[in-house]
Amino acid sequence: MSTYNHWFIRARLKTRQLLLLVALAEEGNIHRAAQVLSMTQPAASKLLKDLEDVLEVPLFERLPRGMRPTWYGETMIRHARMALASLNQAHDELGALKKGHFGQVGVGAITSPGLRVLPAAVALVKQEHPSLRVSLDIETSPVLLDRLEQGRLDILVGRLYAEHDKANLRYEPLTEELVSAVARPGHPLLGMSGLTLRDVVSAGWIVPPSGSVLRHRFDLMFQQEGLPPPLNIVETSSLLFITRMLQQSDMMAVLAVDVAHYYAAHGLMSVVPIDLPCHMDDFGIITRTDRLLSPAGKVMMKAIKQISQAQYGRRLDPD
Repeated sequence: MSTYNHWFIRARLKTRQLLLLVALAEEGNIHRAAQVLSMTQPAASKLLKDLEDVLEVPLFERLPRGMRPTWYGETMIRHARMALASLNQAHDELGALKKGHFGQVGVGAITSPGLRVLPAAVALVKQEHPSLRVSLDIETSPVLLDRLEQGRLDILVGRLYAEHDKANLRYEPLTEELVSAVARPGHPLLGMSGLTLRDVVSAGWIVPPSGSVLRHRFDLMFQQEGLPPPLNIVETSSLLFITRMLQQSDMMAVLAVDVAHYYAAHGLMSVVPIDLPCHMDDFGIITRTDRLLSPAGKVMMKAIKQISQAQYGRRLDPD
């Protein structure tokens, strides 16, 4: 279909209608939404009515004390947010180009590839394009996927779980993630051989928060050996706290192998010689299928794939 035949062009969809949808979603009241947009309430009401007439569906329920989006409204609000984020990105890219900059790209990653892939990929990009602005988030996969949907990230390296909506996502797997037990340098268990889960079930453990996938598999690992999960635990995902806590105690922690080896190489912790038969699912490169990468995004994607292929040995689509 020709671009000029799309419904939103025939309907003369206005940017202010998109802004109004988002303002109504945030304010829940047309009077306050109109104030936010510096327009009169009658003008806001007319904009909304015109849009509903074009779409031929009600976007909001009119309540005694406000407005609530219908299912149709929720859909339009989600797409309005994405469209406005894309327009803001276009403005920022044009501004950067006017100043002689190459552009900008938002990248997210979970901790393991955040240590193993992204520093080298960013360094590679900066060698060729010093003015390219890179914003980087290291977070959990659900947080990163929300930011990708909102248009705040262009590329992420993380996981997709069953509950995630994959309809508009492209996923290229990289590798599975093994885990290690770690402790402070000089910990009594470091000099022992033949350690089993029975030897460490009574130890103090720093573990991921309850409800996380790794925590579930950590507990299940002991149960499969006929042991109760450790009772002496501290729950956190903060690496800063974990490294400090290990230095001040004989507690142990469970971390991704890449993260454990990174901190061990810097003398902040040591890998305990015990095999942990639990691991995380594959992670990979995730982008949106309904958005095109900017020139800056394409440069970053090429670098991420180049470094990932070298690190994990998996052949990747060059596009």
